[in-house]
Amino acid sequence: MKITAVETHVCHARMRNWIFVKVLTDQAGLWGWGEATLEWHTRAVVGAVEDLAPLIVGEDPTRIEHLWQLMFRQHFWHGNGIVRGTAISGIDIALWDILGKVHGVPCHKLWGGPVRDYIRTYCHLGGGRMEDMYELESADAKRFAELAARAVDEGFTAMKTMAVPETMPLEGLLPIQYAEACVRAMREAVGDRIDLMVDCHARPSPRMGVLFAKALEPYGLYWLEEPCWPECMDAIADVQRAVRTPIATGERLVGQHAFRELFEKRAASVIQPDITHCGGLSEARRIAAMAEAYRVAMAPHNPQGPVSTAASLEFGFATPSYIICEAVHLDVPWRADVVSEGFVVEREGRTVRPNTRPGLGIEINEGEVKKHPFQQELPQRTFYPDGSVGDW
Repeated sequence: MKITAVETHVCHARMRNWIFVKVLTDQAGLWGWGEATLEWHTRAVVGAVEDLAPLIVGEDPTRIEHLWQLMFRQHFWHGNGIVRGTAISGIDIALWDILGKVHGVPCHKLWGGPVRDYIRTYCHLGGGRMEDMYELESADAKRFAELAARAVDEGFTAMKTMAVPETMPLEGLLPIQYAEACVRAMREAVGDRIDLMVDCHARPSPRMGVLFAKALEPYGLYWLEEPCWPECMDAIADVQRAVRTPIATGERLVGQHAFRELFEKRAASVIQPDITHCGGLSEARRIAAMAEAYRVAMAPHNPQGPVSTAASLEFGFATPSYIICEAVHLDVPWRADVVSEGFVVEREGRTVRPNTRPGLGIEINEGEVKKHPFQQELPQRTFYPDGSVGDW
């Protein structure tokens, strides 16, 4: 069996262009689907996939580790940058999909079988609708409470919001009071049995990150995410030591070597590698082994398309340190039209039972994808009141 081609299929989904990667073989009807979505870098990733394809076309698709090493180490430049790492990830996911289909089992059975009966999912405030997650005014605490209550009505027991506003390196009380008001309103709306996560989006400086963390500590967050830049791993570790709240980070880290520093500094209680960026399922499994050694929880970053979700769930069913799956369901109204899925989401609690189909258990409807061709992603630019550039 040989790989005959590697294709990319781009599907515009408002804030992102989903990049589906299809690896074809010389066996009729046998192919695999991966995802390599990287917002605002769509054309760069598609080009990177095209650059990697000559390394693996003609090779045996079941030699996944061999092909991963080829893609990561050949052509001199290692695949630890975000664009090439994302391209490798998309291809790697598709290869695991093929291997599962070859053996007639879901991917999680290739990795030792299920370690849990179900996986809990959490939503973004607003279900993934961009305006409710990324453009909600932090002064509108009432709106945060309304959206949190709606998520509970939809069956979710956990949700994430961006209640921390865009913040200069040092500000006064106002942004901290805004964030506290929003989280307090959410907690009052949903009670203590619902898990709340706050994503800082690495907006604050290290010092502001500590101030936000301390202000939100009384509300019992499930985690506080990216309290400052991931380049400042010592500072993230300082935030973690300053509060009881679990700190989460890792979505912008590519490869196990980047996570090694995080573990050594004990910078976080939850790591969030993105399977579509960090090096695919192959590298995610290596990162998971490191997390297990340090007894750190794992909750992969997953706001992308449906192949990413299927990969995250398969990974979760075979990974002991995995605690919850990020899920978006209302980012575009036609999301379900582009994919058939082998897993079922139970409305009560929004839990997922194991997929029983081979591989990732999904199939992409290429006809539906073509209805949503590439468009430039919606710009997200941030400037502080004085006109200087901020972090979105």
